Amino acid sequence: MPSTTNKKARDKMKQSTIIFLVLFPMLVTLLISCISAQPSNTDATMTINIFEKGGDGGAPSECDGKYHLDDTLIVALSTPWYDHGRRCFKFINIYYKDKSVQAMVVDECGTSRGCHNDIVDASKGVWKALAVSGSEWDETKVTWSDT
Repeated sequence: MPSTTNKKARDKMKQSTIIFLVLFPMLVTLLISCISAQPSNTDATMTINIFEKGGDGGAPSECDGKYHLDDTLIVALSTPWYDHGRRCFKFINIYYKDKSVQAMVVDECGTSRGCHNDIVDASKGVWKALAVSGSEWDETKVTWSDT
């Protein structure tokens, strides 16, 4: 006949096993969702755009049909990234060297305007916020991600 101490130990072991079998899959799922939720950085070429009336952006912005001040933190994205306007008014993170800034998508930089598929066309405000040196103004390498 088994002792009460051994029976209690076996019961405790069964409870621990059941708790582990229930909690472990939940923890794995949580970990995977946290990892997949991390934004991945996309390599891009940042160009400069004038979003004000009469600027090189040409027409008003695609997202709202308006012109925007160049000191605002805004961008136009290449056609694939613009994604038929699905990114309109959403913010992206732009990373340059050891700095980053959030800018709102207000326009598309289409191939009909000479944009390649890797362009983040940014306002002067974005360039200033990232402290890009004057010699690099026009075009520089950055990475970006959704916020």
